[in-house]
Amino acid sequence: MATLLQVQGLKTQFFTQDGVVNAVNSISYDLNEGETLGIVGESGCGKSVSVLSLMQLIPTPPGKIVAGEAWFQGRDLLSMDAEEIRSVRGNKIAMIFQDPMTSLNPVLTISQQVSEALELHLGMDKKQARERSVELLELVQIPDAANRIDDYPHQFSGGMRQRVMIAMGLSCNPQLLIADEPTTALDVTIQAQIIDLVKQLKEEIGMAVIWITHDMGVIAGIAARVNVMYAGHIIESAGVKDLYGDPRHPYTLGLLASMPRLNAERKEKLTPIEGLPPDLIDMPPGCPFAPRCSYAIDRCLAENPKLETVARRHAAACWVDVTRKER
Repeated sequence: MATLLQVQGLKTQFFTQDGVVNAVNSISYDLNEGETLGIVGESGCGKSVSVLSLMQLIPTPPGKIVAGEAWFQGRDLLSMDAEEIRSVRGNKIAMIFQDPMTSLNPVLTISQQVSEALELHLGMDKKQARERSVELLELVQIPDAANRIDDYPHQFSGGMRQRVMIAMGLSCNPQLLIADEPTTALDVTIQAQIIDLVKQLKEEIGMAVIWITHDMGVIAGIAARVNVMYAGHIIESAGVKDLYGDPRHPYTLGLLASMPRLNAERKEKLTPIEGLPPDLIDMPPGCPFAPRCSYAIDRCLAENPKLETVARRHAAACWVDVTRKER
């Protein structure tokens, strides 16, 4: 498969009164056409900031993309001017945000909000955009779409609002859909419906997907490859089966151990990851996970390892081989 997106050395910082927040620290990865990439990690690890940087949606000031490139269809997204990046957003790259209630404008109808991208990017007139908006709402399985198109966001449930966000994202047939924790605010049943819907639409349209979440269970059901992030770094990258079957970083081991399992004994307790994430303003000199890591050796505290290949299409940033305890 051809490479759709190539991120190289992306580094994003926030310049605050307390100091420089190192939100994303020189991450690199590729995304192929039609592929689903999962990005996982706890809150504050840089997942959302990394993709908002690609879209140039970082608030400036205080945020700034200080280094890196993001090549999409032969063009560097990070070097585009304001007009160029606007032509990409919502057109070739679409994004679904975490909370559909705050992402949708409460004083505009669903028709107005879905039609906007169609008129802007595809040059449709109002009648054509309205008809296409109804088709999109039907595509994401909103009942009685033709009569609901003039309703306002507050008249829809949380799950239905998220379906509207997906319809808006798909309106211009994007090559890449970025979903930033789109099911976090929804109950488990609706989560499953939204995940199944995105998987179905991905197959029909053939788009690539970046799915951001802190839920390892969600990633297992939707992604082909996974990047695990911690303190602004990608600390492990692998195919989803390899990541779950043969994790190579202690943080990944901790995430998997903290997941509830259907086949576990009733009295079996979940294993938490002890300690707290590092201060992104005052980063430690070594591996950022070392203070919380039971595998840590002296080198971990002094030197931060690079992401290196440990198996076929499997990379980890760790001085210790967790399968052998030490290397």
